[in-house]
Amino acid sequence: MSSEALKLSMRAAFHSTQTLLGLLLFSALALPASSTEPKGAPASAAQARYVITDYGAMGDGQTLNTKPIQAAIDRCAAQGGGVLVIPKGTFIIGSIFLKQGVNLRVESDGVLKGSTDTNDYPWIDTRIAGLEMKWPAALINADGVTGLELTGQGTIDGSGLRWWEEYWRTRAAEKGGIDPHFKVARPRLVHIIRSQKITVSDLLLKDAAFWHLQLTYCDGVEIHGLKVRAPHEPVHAASSDGIDIDSTRNVLITNCDIVCDDDGICLKSGRDADGLRVNRPTENVEIRDCHVGYAHGMVVMGSETSGGIRHVRVSHCRADGGCFYVARFKTHMDRGGVVEDILFDDIQADNVVTAIGFEMDALGKTWLPEAFRIPVPPEKGTPVMRNITIRNLKATGCKSAGRIVGLPASPLQNITLENVQIQAGRGFTFKDARDLHFTNVTFNDNPVAPPKQD
Repeated sequence: MSSEALKLSMRAAFHSTQTLLGLLLFSALALPASSTEPKGAPASAAQARYVITDYGAMGDGQTLNTKPIQAAIDRCAAQGGGVLVIPKGTFIIGSIFLKQGVNLRVESDGVLKGSTDTNDYPWIDTRIAGLEMKWPAALINADGVTGLELTGQGTIDGSGLRWWEEYWRTRAAEKGGIDPHFKVARPRLVHIIRSQKITVSDLLLKDAAFWHLQLTYCDGVEIHGLKVRAPHEPVHAASSDGIDIDSTRNVLITNCDIVCDDDGICLKSGRDADGLRVNRPTENVEIRDCHVGYAHGMVVMGSETSGGIRHVRVSHCRADGGCFYVARFKTHMDRGGVVEDILFDDIQADNVVTAIGFEMDALGKTWLPEAFRIPVPPEKGTPVMRNITIRNLKATGCKSAGRIVGLPASPLQNITLENVQIQAGRGFTFKDARDLHFTNVTFNDNPVAPPKQD
C-alpha cells in the first residue's frame, strides 16, 4: 500500500469507528519522526552546544543581548547545527531568528526575556490572526526549518504588560465597541512557520504581548509538557492565547498546563477573503491530557476558520478556574470554511462559565486594515459546522450548560452529545441546529432531549 493510501486508511479507521486501533494509528501519524526515538535525553543532546555566554551574552536582566545571541545562532548554523543553550540568568532580547539545524534549549533558571522597546521587533511578512500581512516579528522566530526542537526547563518571558496596557488604552478610546485588534502591533512570543517535524516541550511560556506559541503552515508537530501563564488581573493580558495551531497538520499536544486571558488551545485556519485565498486547513490534530484554568476556552475551534478545521480529537482534558468555555466553536459570517469531524471525549470540568458553546456569528466588531475589507460573497463566506461529537463530559459548578446556536443560512449539522452530565445555573440554548443526537445527557440530573425539528 502506498504511503498516501495508508494515511487515508488510518484516518478512516480513526474517524469512522474511533476504535482503539484507530486512535493508535492516528497518533502515530501525527507524531513527527523524532518522537519515535527512545525517550530520555532529547535527540539534540549529542549535538554541539553553543552557550550564549560564550558569545558575549550577559544574563544580568538589563543588557540587550539580541546581537550576540543571533551571532551564536548564525555560527551554529554555519558549522552544521547544534544546540543554542540559554544558561542560568535573565537575558534581555528582541527578535531572534533560528535557522536550520539550530535547536534551542533554555536551561533551568535560564530566562529569555523580551525587550519592551518596539524597535527591537522588526516588521516582517507573516500571518497574524488569519491575515498575511506585515507585523512585528515574534520574540523567537523560525521559518522553513525541519526537525526543530525547543526544549528545557527554563522560561521565555514576553514582558507583555507594556503592550496590554497600550491595547486597553486604545480600546477605551474606540467608539461603538470596536476591537482595535490590528491597531496595536504586538509581538508574539514564539512563531514557527512553514516548517516540519517540530518539537516544543517542557518550557514555561509567560506574559506574551500577543499569543504565546503559534505554528503556521507546519506539518508534523509535537507539543508536550508546556506551562503557559498570563494574568487576568490587575491587567487583562489581551490576546494571550496559549497555543495556536494555524493552518497546520499532523499535530499532537499532550500534558500542557495553561492559564491565560484568552483561548487556551486554539485551532485556526485563516480570516475572511485572505484566508479563503490561502485556503489551507488545520487537520489531523490530537490533544490529550491537558489542563486549562482561567482562559476564554479550554479547546477552541476558530474564530479564523476560512481554510477549514477537520479531523480533531480532544481527550482526557480538564478545565477549571473560571474557564469561559470547555468546548468552544466560533466563527463569523464572511469567514467561510468548514469545521467538521471533531471529537471531544472524556472531559472533566469544574467552576467554568459555559460547558459547550457554538457561536457562528461571533466577534464581528474588529477593526481591519483597509486592504482586508474585501467583501466575500455568501456562497463562499458562509461558514459550516457539522459532524461534531462531545461525549463522556462531566461538568460541575457551571453558570450555563451551553449554547448550541447556528445561523439561519447555515444551521449546525449532526451534533452528537453522549454521556454528558452538566451541573449549571442555566440550561441549554438551541437555535438553528439540525440533526442533534443526544444519548444520556443530563442538566442538573434531569434528562435533556434535543428540541423537536421541523
